[in-house]
Parts: sequence; structure tokens; C-alpha cells
Amino acid sequence: MYSKAEATQLRQAFWTAFGQYMAPVPSAEGETTNWINYKTGFRHLYFRMQADNRHASISIELNHPDPGIRELFYEQFKELKTLLHETLGETWTWEAETIDAQGLPLSCISKELSPVNIFNRDDWPKLISFFKPRIMALDAFWADAQYTFEALK
Repeated sequence: MYSKAEATQLRQAFWTAFGQYMAPVPSAEGETTNWINYKTGFRHLYFRMQADNRHASISIELNHPDPGIRELFYEQFKELKTLLHETLGETWTWEAETIDAQGLPLSCISKELSPVNIFNRDDWPKLISFFKPRIMALDAFWADAQYTFEALK
């Protein structure tokens, strides 16, 4: 068991290492990208990578406070489901309505890796191998798909 400070330090060390590993990797459009805090260009639409002592996940989170707008975004993603899965090379889990860690509603499209532990440095290569190709595939998908969401901005 780790103290809160040790857990924070290990978490920060992993994300720093991952960020440094990904820094030389250009985006699908050839630009420099902050892979850890990926900017979609849309409020309430995030590509998130998370890891804890049991599992890791990467997701597209739609957390617009207006349920109708959130549903419009989700429906637009459903229209692009085939393209998304082809770009990712795998099928992800789709949840039209779920709750985040703060108890707020969101829609989520995600992939999970389990068991894996961010606090175990021996698991870091597995985590990097899980996150890297998926965040790059999301970026490639988003380079083409973002324009279909412009009307919802």
C-alpha cells in the first residue's frame, strides 16, 4: 500500500514518462501535440486516458451539461462508429448514459485494459503499449471526423 504522496508521485512519474515518450510523435496532421491533455477543439468533448491500481482505460467522454446536446454528439459519433472502429482496429464499449467519478452524467466510448497497475513500474510498458496506439488512432480519426461536428459547436 502506498501513502497518498507516494501514489501521487508514481502517477506523476508515469504520465511524465509517457508524455516524454510521446513528445516526438507528430499528430496525424503532422503537428506537435500534447498527447496527455489532448485538445479536441470542442468544449465538453475529451479524449481521456486513465489508470489506477486495477485497470487502465482510454475513452471519448461527452460531458455536456445539456442532455440534449450530449445526445446529439453521441448520435453523431454513432454515425461514425464504423470509421472509428476501423481506425482503432478494434471495437470499443459504447455507453449513451453513465456517471463520472464526480457523479455527473456523461456519454462514453471506451476501451479498458485489466489487470494492470500504474503503481507497478513493471506494468508501465503494458500501459504505454495500450495507450500509445489508441491515442494515435483517436487522433487520426479526429483529424477527419471533427468537421462533421462543426454544426454542434
